[in-house]
Amino acid sequence: MKKKAISIFAFVVFAIFASLYFDSEIVKGISLLRNDFFNEFFLGINFISSKIIIFFFLTGLFLWKKRKFILPLWLTLGLAVAVSFLLKTAVQRQRPFQIGLVSVLPVLEKASHAVWNFSFPSFQTMLVFSAIPILSKKFPKLKYWWIVFAGLIGFSRIYFGLHFLSDIIVGGAIGYLIGWLIVKTENNKKKQNSI
Repeated sequence: MKKKAISIFAFVVFAIFASLYFDSEIVKGISLLRNDFFNEFFLGINFISSKIIIFFFLTGLFLWKKRKFILPLWLTLGLAVAVSFLLKTAVQRQRPFQIGLVSVLPVLEKASHAVWNFSFPSFQTMLVFSAIPILSKKFPKLKYWWIVFAGLIGFSRIYFGLHFLSDIIVGGAIGYLIGWLIVKTENNKKKQNSI
């Protein structure tokens, strides 16, 4: 298990540094894929991935079957919000469209991508990836659908010129780590309570 964790960590670190080097070219290249169909599809993904919809969907899912895990879920989502805000204000990286690398759709330009809302890391990616460990534990059949959904959210952020690839990788990695730590803490609490 430790070898696997070390390998994954090394791969993520490598991916972060490689993406930092190629960030501008990747954003420009992905923007060439834009067309009306993909624009509509990824606008839909963007809408579905709003913070409020994610929060209520996951809360409703856990209310339906796994009520005891609602507080850990909320703690995970809250930590993702706090960590993302702290990193964004500390790094203050401009978004690709703000530095003129790519254009952004008018509907997204008027959205909440004001200058204060910086690029690094991707908040929405962090939020959805933070839920993966909890969903893996409590809804294992849903896990793979959520991973695909999280990947589409991350890709949509690059597609629209709202984030760089490194923003997505770091956001996803930190989000997953937050979720993993909460699940590990809950497991440790259960073990201590059973003694």
